[in-house]
Amino acid sequence: MASHPLTVGFDLDMTLIDSRPGIRTAFVALAAETGAVIDADLVVSRLGPPLEHELANWFPPGEVAVMAERFREMYPSHAITSTLAMPGAREAVDAIRERGGRTIVVTAKYEPNAKLHLSHLGIEPDVLVGDLWAEQKAVALKEHGATVYVGDHIGDVRGARAANAVSVGVTTGPCDAEELRAAGADIVLSSLTELPAWLEAYAS
Repeated sequence: MASHPLTVGFDLDMTLIDSRPGIRTAFVALAAETGAVIDADLVVSRLGPPLEHELANWFPPGEVAVMAERFREMYPSHAITSTLAMPGAREAVDAIRERGGRTIVVTAKYEPNAKLHLSHLGIEPDVLVGDLWAEQKAVALKEHGATVYVGDHIGDVRGARAANAVSVGVTTGPCDAEELRAAGADIVLSSLTELPAWLEAYAS
């Protein structure tokens, strides 16, 4: 049973938004600017972990922090307008609000850029917290009383479990149902379009 008021947390990339086209464009631009060889298609096939983790595959350790800062500066002009809401994203947030609940987005993405995405797409969570990954996400989930956390990556499952929240996995990102279940997901959905019906059963 959910506590009241119901508070549901969501991951951002590949859970609420499909940011692959924009992130790909931003990495191509970074490669062009720096001369680095970056496989942008490979990058967007494994979204989830913090930016620095990905950049470490393409730049020497001493350059990663500077490249991360530059990428975040470039990001708004390359990645916002091409990003789409995932199927069912708005409806999932609305379903929680219709129940008198609250939504919190907890993401590893740089928070100002995450806010730009949500504003552009008209998705309005009650709370947005950026720059948290895997078990670190539990800090925000606990602070805001989230009893459910929805995400596409095993890192999201780990965050939910660390927060003692119900882990809802969605197979819209790089991790398939078997991986999500093996990591400890309590329920696995094919997309957010299935969340309102699950929520109806969970919160009743």
